[in-house]
Amino acid sequence: MLTLKSEPIPDSPSPDRTLRMAPHTIISYDDTQNDQDALMLARLLGQAGSRLTLAYVRHITQPQRSREELDQQAAKALLDRGAVWLGDDDVQRRVVVNASTAAGLTALAEQEDADVVVFGSDYRTAAGHVAPGRSAQALLDGGPAAVAIAPAGYRTDNVTHVDWIGVLPGSADDAALETARSLADHLDAELTDAHRGIDLLVVGSRQEAHEGRVMITAQAQNAVEQATCPVLVVARGVPIRFQTLVTA
Repeated sequence: MLTLKSEPIPDSPSPDRTLRMAPHTIISYDDTQNDQDALMLARLLGQAGSRLTLAYVRHITQPQRSREELDQQAAKALLDRGAVWLGDDDVQRRVVVNASTAAGLTALAEQEDADVVVFGSDYRTAAGHVAPGRSAQALLDGGPAAVAIAPAGYRTDNVTHVDWIGVLPGSADDAALETARSLADHLDAELTDAHRGIDLLVVGSRQEAHEGRVMITAQAQNAVEQATCPVLVVARGVPIRFQTLVTA
């Protein structure tokens, strides 16, 4: 397995412009339609005060310098298209090289002390439903940051407001509850213990999970897979405190 330290795309603005206390969200993006769903969900988290970073995981490096440069240019162009779709020319961008997308994103999340990693659903998922893909599922089993998953087709919903945030009963530790309250405060939403007829579902990690790691019960896994709205699974004991972004 080959892992390289991620590097910022040239000319990408420095995160020092924004208060470092703001939550940091990494968006897994490879230019597919389901990853555009992830962009829509990330945009919502950005409205709540999270700093966003687009990330693309390449799986090999080319032995020839000319081919490697072409691949790097293609990766940059891919992330640039994501920035256009997101509507944020200033969004941070990272290219990671790793044989495994999950391992590459895990390394990036740890390196950048990220709070959330956002995914689209598996490419075979019916519109309006959530299904973790292979990489998202790997981060649901011991990942170092909260995992957010958008339902298939979420990109077409043009969501501009969240009315109801649900907290999955029986799964929520104090970290998940505090995260849900913070999101509700910043999105002007109401909290409920329902997990249907809502706009966002917050799920806590299981008691056996190590602090700062994500791990969910079979019941929570079923709730995620039955969800028809975005899902945010919070790491054990680490609340995400959203806040209004302030630039220097």
